[in-house]
Amino acid sequence: MTSAYNHSFLGLVFLSLSIIHSESTSNVYIVYLGLNNIQDPILTSNYHLQLLSNVFPSQEHARKSMVYSYKHSFSGFSAKINSTQAATLAGMERVISVFKSKILKLHTTRSWDFMGLNLDPIGDQVTPLQLTHGDNAIVGLFDTGIWPESKSFHEEPNMHPIPKTWRGKCVNGENFDPKKSCNLKLIGARYYLKGYELEHGLLNTTGSSEYQSPRDANGHGTHTASTAVGSTVKKASFLGFGQGTARGGAPRARLAIYKVCWEDGKCSEADILAAFDEAIHDGVDVISASFGSPPPLVPLYNSSSDIGSFHAMQKGISVIFSAGNNGPDPSLVQNVAPWSTCVGASSIDRNFPTRILLDNSLSFMGESLNTKHIEAYLVGARIFFRGGICRMSRWRNNNAFGAVILCFSTPGSVLIEEAEVAVWGANATGLIFVDSPTRQYVDVDIIPTIRVDMIQGTKMGHYLSQSMMYPPKVHIFPSKTIIKQTPAPVVADFSSRGPSSISPDILKPDISAPGITILAAWPPGIPPTSTSIDQRSVEWNFQSGTSMSCPHVSGIVALIKSLHPNWSPAAIRSALMTTAYNRDMNHDTILSGGTNEESNPFDIGAGHINPLKAIDPGLVYDLKADDYILFLCNNGYTEDQIKRIISLVPGKNVNCPKEMTSNTNLNYPSITISSLESSVIIKRTVRNVGGRKTSVYFGRIVSPHGVEVTVWPMILFFSYFRDEVSYYVTFKPRKVSQGRYDYGEIVWSDGFHTVRSPLVVCVNIVTPDTTIDDSFQALDHESLSLSLSGA
Repeated sequence: MTSAYNHSFLGLVFLSLSIIHSESTSNVYIVYLGLNNIQDPILTSNYHLQLLSNVFPSQEHARKSMVYSYKHSFSGFSAKINSTQAATLAGMERVISVFKSKILKLHTTRSWDFMGLNLDPIGDQVTPLQLTHGDNAIVGLFDTGIWPESKSFHEEPNMHPIPKTWRGKCVNGENFDPKKSCNLKLIGARYYLKGYELEHGLLNTTGSSEYQSPRDANGHGTHTASTAVGSTVKKASFLGFGQGTARGGAPRARLAIYKVCWEDGKCSEADILAAFDEAIHDGVDVISASFGSPPPLVPLYNSSSDIGSFHAMQKGISVIFSAGNNGPDPSLVQNVAPWSTCVGASSIDRNFPTRILLDNSLSFMGESLNTKHIEAYLVGARIFFRGGICRMSRWRNNNAFGAVILCFSTPGSVLIEEAEVAVWGANATGLIFVDSPTRQYVDVDIIPTIRVDMIQGTKMGHYLSQSMMYPPKVHIFPSKTIIKQTPAPVVADFSSRGPSSISPDILKPDISAPGITILAAWPPGIPPTSTSIDQRSVEWNFQSGTSMSCPHVSGIVALIKSLHPNWSPAAIRSALMTTAYNRDMNHDTILSGGTNEESNPFDIGAGHINPLKAIDPGLVYDLKADDYILFLCNNGYTEDQIKRIISLVPGKNVNCPKEMTSNTNLNYPSITISSLESSVIIKRTVRNVGGRKTSVYFGRIVSPHGVEVTVWPMILFFSYFRDEVSYYVTFKPRKVSQGRYDYGEIVWSDGFHTVRSPLVVCVNIVTPDTTIDDSFQALDHESLSLSLSGA
């Protein structure tokens, strides 16, 4: 079989659907063909047109149907066709998959100091690390575009010429002149609109602020670009809050913008794949993409993000994705392909305390971005909203002028955004919103909004009930900015959690990074809340989401790539994961927002990112493209398909097992066993990338509860002639359990470096395995001799 649709059952289902739907109903489909073996863009496009012509009466009809020809970095095309035509194409020779283009959605200063990348020299440095490296790294940002006039995208002092490997360009467009907008910092800017317009209709630029160009009309793209590689800007703040020097993770790195998402935050897969095709060809080093689609996850060969990131990986390009904002429930993590890096969100050590005083006698402390002293009456929601629920639909058109409304999140599960709109509509002076303490993070609001926890809110409610005759006078004081007063990091309650619903034997998310109340550049023509009722104009704005944590990692990856240009995407991801930490600033286990319990690897991946450690990790777990063969077999690819998407090394063959096997032996920096029923032996290989070629690493094990873990050998020797060493890990279940995950770790150390790998194991047995696995005793003793001798 040559197509993912050619499995008999799937084929019957697909043909049945074709009969149900009218042939005249057309949608944008993506036809994926794998590697581009023609190596000529014109010939490749002609081949795509010829292939598409097989389902049209003429080549002219096919040409009009074509949306994109993906002709540079891989082969495929998108076209507007009906389901019958899609089924016909799916059965053709050389076609790997055909799938409908979906719409993906966005995952929407102090953070760098918090992570140790401050602007003070470290050790014997003359200039801070962030300001000395990065010129040779290019970050491609897939988002809503850019506001090029922002100070974040001005050239850093003494920037070198643009790297000669760069083949991209800045394109002209509405209110975007490449000669004025692009420079040594912003070196590329493209936009992709065809797929979006075919699914949503022509873009209306007259009735909205959107631009048919790389210019940002949403704010999201400007914010994420500034976070990743923004230049250093002093005295940045949002209305005085969070004041300091703003900059990205790699301020000297170059930026290339690929606008694939539009004003409403929606992104067409057809456009995304076109951006991948050109970004890889343009010569980017890192791709940062803060978007996705919530579960159920589609097969990897039916996802533009997974296809594009796979071909980027083969060209040595690291692709960083956001994990999604569907937490804290498990198994809702997105962007889970093992060849890309998936990032969760966490807090930093900055807060904005706001004092509340009732009748000059009762004092409370909330959080807000309140700029003024408010004096008003405090009124319960039941006065203005039926049942006390703060929703616009419950408003009785009463005027709440001069009042601050107390709203609880619990009656009817009210969202703070709903309460804000309702209170604003009631013409109130402000809002005190009561919610769980695990969801207490500051955001930019359309009306002064103070967040308080349930304990304080309950006390306020009781005081109100005792003051029915005379509403109490409330004073709300201007908020302050403080740092290092609250334990951090804490995993954001919204950050999507693992395990991966499509490949549970690969830990996702991989890593966590700051994603709560992040200050970065913002288009002054777009209100900070992105609502029409907000008339403010700012150059810096706070945003929260895994959209914000993703570019933090992208910036750090650019810095690492600048320092280690020959490291593969897998080696860089390994460096990030094995040096991450899982203790907060008070040395307690990092908490999981939304539960207030200790975090585990499904919340935070390998841990919170540690940039300075990641630059010098000591050891790395590396992967080449053909190391993913077994994983692809397990995920529905046929041997023929795999041969056509991987650039195989000479002599390498593809042999898929007849039955699906575990993905645990993929040389990943973590080990996840989603169902341990008996003894299992897993192999890992590490490469020494430290400064000392002759090194000795000693192992330490923390076993998951109810699992006996043995590592052999426990000492790893590296030399000038042997920079790679393998070790074996045996897992034996020692308890009766079903469906429960337990956690541990393997740590290697040479006295200078600490290389930590999470262990995630789910024991699934009725009777524990008490036998000794003889296969572990029979491992190759020649390997042991080599390890001990360091040969």
